[in-house]
Amino acid sequence: MSATGQRDTSAELSIRRRLHALGLRYRVNYLVSSRPRRTADIVFTNVRLAVFVDGCFWHGCPEHGTWPKANAQFWKSKIEANRARDRDTDALLNAKGWAVLRVWEHEDPDVAADRIADVYENLKRPIPRHSVRDET
Repeated sequence: MSATGQRDTSAELSIRRRLHALGLRYRVNYLVSSRPRRTADIVFTNVRLAVFVDGCFWHGCPEHGTWPKANAQFWKSKIEANRARDRDTDALLNAKGWAVLRVWEHEDPDVAADRIADVYENLKRPIPRHSVRDET
């Protein structure tokens, strides 16, 4: 397990290349909390957007996640703990005013990058402020 790469996975690199090609600049492996294992894979600090590229096995993808037969109870509790930590991290960031986007490693990198870029652009737009006039 300790030999498993936790950063710069092929899925992350593919998405980052496409985001860069779209002209977007970002931070990588950004610590989003003082709690352990709370590092976002791609972060746009100017719009407070944190992107996590989740591995299908480690985060229990409903489409591609597999449950090992050997030592099944250990892996079940491990993966469920990862999912609980993901939910907790999302809630923590949302409470601090961040938008959180999770991308599965099996997603097409072009589609994922476009989705990230769309969210980024929407967050970049200023919120229209309507003035309220006294109608007397």
